[in-house]
Amino acid sequence: MISDARGLRIQDYDYDLPDERIARHPLPERDGSRLLHYREGQITHGRFRDIPALIPAGSLLIGNQTRVIHARLLFTLPDGRPLEIFCLEPLDPVDYALSLSSPGPVVWKCLVGGNRRWKSGEISLRIDFPGQPLTLHATRGRRRDNAFEITFQWNAPRRMSFGEVIDAAGTIPLPPYLNRAAESADRHRYQTVFARQEGSVAAPTAGLHFTPEVIDRLRERGVNWEALTLHVGAGTFKPVTSPTLGDHVMHREYFSVSLPLLHQLREQLGAGKPIVSIGTTSMRCLESLFYFGATTLEEGEPGEELDQWVASRDRFTRTDAGPAISALIHWMEERRDSAFSRYTQLLLTPAARPRLVDGLITNFHQPRSTLLLLVAAMVGDDWRRVYDYALANDFRFLSYGDSSLLWRNRTGTE
Repeated sequence: MISDARGLRIQDYDYDLPDERIARHPLPERDGSRLLHYREGQITHGRFRDIPALIPAGSLLIGNQTRVIHARLLFTLPDGRPLEIFCLEPLDPVDYALSLSSPGPVVWKCLVGGNRRWKSGEISLRIDFPGQPLTLHATRGRRRDNAFEITFQWNAPRRMSFGEVIDAAGTIPLPPYLNRAAESADRHRYQTVFARQEGSVAAPTAGLHFTPEVIDRLRERGVNWEALTLHVGAGTFKPVTSPTLGDHVMHREYFSVSLPLLHQLREQLGAGKPIVSIGTTSMRCLESLFYFGATTLEEGEPGEELDQWVASRDRFTRTDAGPAISALIHWMEERRDSAFSRYTQLLLTPAARPRLVDGLITNFHQPRSTLLLLVAAMVGDDWRRVYDYALANDFRFLSYGDSSLLWRNRTGTE
């Protein structure tokens, strides 16, 4: 196994993705997509609606219940030129739920397209809200890396939260590689059917294939269904541009996991039953729990944030997942916390085996991306066989593309 993720060459995780293989629109039926199944080196395929037959009874299936906000706001400058503000994450209040439910001014970290044209002052966006005028005002503050602090205020015909305002004023932020404007259908199809907690600027796309009927059939089969929240950031699309991974800065994302789910994870680990992640975002969250728990086991508390290289160090290689999760549970119960919420910068690569996740449901990702590295963490060098098979069998790629169910290749990652 690779000993240090910093030395990984990104060119080793490249492949040719023809433009015509990128799915720019969803299929008419969510569960009508194709499904590649990888287990113990064997690859087969079918339809996503048949996935219940592939997941053993007693498995714990975990999805990301985040909901994509209308983060893309198009303002007009006084001289008539357009200016786009893209909301990334809340700064004041810093809590997603508090910010989106706030009826008063909020401050967000935002990307500003055409920033040089915005010299100073307040700009406004007027829209019709059920036949009545709604005006959203934006004022630019100090720079934060490649983004800015933006203060939002609004005048509305009734008391409205910031979440309601941007839902009316903004548009769904489709991934840049789709290379098209959002359409009315995307409001529904770029959300999972189990989306609950607003905050993401990109969908957890593995979950887009699920329907209520598929979820019901999984439960009937004896598969336990649970949810966590990780708000997906724009950094998920950030390409690795450096020759080796050591010079890549991984983005951070906010997550929250309930105490009952932690108890279920401990029970699954103790019983040796599978834990299956719906998507790379859920997997990133679940694997982060191990490292927060292992830190708690060693230091008595979990810390505030994970750095990107924690999985590549030797520090926790001999720590078992069960005791790590138990330590986190004990710490939470002492504090009477009902949920564990943190930011994670965790970078998952073939340099470290997954510690909690046995199976991963995921779409097909961009070449030279950290998401492809995460897939390689699951299946080792067989990631290339999986992608060659998908390309040879006309699978559709990226956010609106087809799906895969990948079981951990224990010989390739341990």
